[in-house]
Amino acid sequence: MNARALKEAFPLLRTKEMGRDIVYLDSAATSQKPDVVIDALAGFYAHDNANIYRGVYELGARATALYEGARETVAAFIGCRPEELVFTRGTTESVNLIAWAWGRANLKEGDEVLTSPSEHHSNLVPWQEACRATGAQLRFVELGPEGEVTVEAVRAALTPQTKLVALAHASNVLGTLAPIGEIAGAVHGMGALLLVDAAQSVPHMPVDVRDLDCDFLAFSGHKMLGPMGIGGLYIREALIEGMPPFHTGGEMIRHVDLEASTFKDAPQRFEAGTPNAAGAVALAAAVRFLSSVGMDEIFAHDCALGALAARRLREIPDVSVYGPEGRRTGVVAFNLDGIHPHDLATALDQHGVCVRAGHHCCQPLMHELGVASTARASFYLYNTEDDVDRLVEGVVAAREFFGRVVR
Repeated sequence: MNARALKEAFPLLRTKEMGRDIVYLDSAATSQKPDVVIDALAGFYAHDNANIYRGVYELGARATALYEGARETVAAFIGCRPEELVFTRGTTESVNLIAWAWGRANLKEGDEVLTSPSEHHSNLVPWQEACRATGAQLRFVELGPEGEVTVEAVRAALTPQTKLVALAHASNVLGTLAPIGEIAGAVHGMGALLLVDAAQSVPHMPVDVRDLDCDFLAFSGHKMLGPMGIGGLYIREALIEGMPPFHTGGEMIRHVDLEASTFKDAPQRFEAGTPNAAGAVALAAAVRFLSSVGMDEIFAHDCALGALAARRLREIPDVSVYGPEGRRTGVVAFNLDGIHPHDLATALDQHGVCVRAGHHCCQPLMHELGVASTARASFYLYNTEDDVDRLVEGVVAAREFFGRVVR
């Protein structure tokens, strides 16, 4: 793949914002959007805007067809049936949906939910609340020496009381990948279910829910070139009937009287109110863009840049890089000794380099690493080796500047 050519498809990256070229290295937080996605979003509102399902007029039917067509496109991208894909606002809402609709209906005192200390808060806090509400116990997998989740550690933590295992496919801090397919075998062998937080994997690598053999999978559109406010949740079909609605109100109902209501089948059962139809259409455009490039190619590209950045940063004196030295995704967390990550990120911004700084919604993992926060560079299909050069040059310059200030 030609990342230089791909960058031209992204308006923010081909223009000089604030009079300078931007090196955008914060795609783990949110990705940039190509023209085709922006055009799809604007095009829906300009030419197809109507409330879906409810209108029998032609415009309403066309909007409905676009929305359900988007569901088919996105479902095929992750290897599931359209009936198994619920559109949500993103990974956070998807995990909360399972914690409420499945968790509160199925967990009870004495049950266990298993997760890891490296999870994003969005895959931790909902389970804290679900366990608090049901009396279940929240337990944790022991991390490996490089912060990784292994199948051996999962097997050691599973018990007959484990009802659900909730794990990230890819770490948003360390760039580690969990062997989800192997973990699924261990989890199902114990009679438990598996939820996968795929916020950092679906945008960057081929993901097929059948191959992973997971029961639930959550992802966000805005991290995969799509707009903010749209995402998806895969629910294994056999589990849907045992899950009551998460939100209630319009459109998800079959019949309402003054005393009681009945609800539609999934996915509409979990999509109360007016959905983000324009966002779904734009997400489908993002999926088509990614597919045209090739997910295998994107994954190899991102991993190569992540490994290159990690190696070159480690060569700078006083820089600490977290996570494995070998195979990793395009996410690199690092610190410059004695300098707060926010100050480092501010210094890099003066060189036009955009990186994240903070705990990355992973405070327990920061505790495991023995730090309060880190800087984080995250690469995507529009980044190049030149962007790695700019990052390294910026860190070297920041080290020299702060060294002079300290002296």
